[in-house]
Amino acid sequence: MEAIILHPKNKTQLSLLKNLAKEMGMSFETKKEEETPYNPEFVAKIMRSRKDFEEGRFTSIKTEDLWK
Repeated sequence: MEAIILHPKNKTQLSLLKNLAKEMGMSFETKKEEETPYNPEFVAKIMRSRKDFEEGRFTSIKTEDLWK
């Protein structure tokens, strides 16, 4: 069978969809959109690193200097 992913825009729509699924005897699961498989501390480090790069705070190493 297929799965359908719905993105309700508000709590009213979410509640309506849940009730409809219950009435039809369908199983369902919910997940908050903010959930992420990544560790928040790791994400913060990456974001800081991107910001540093954009602001010019980085060091470049030439390829030929890598193995010296």
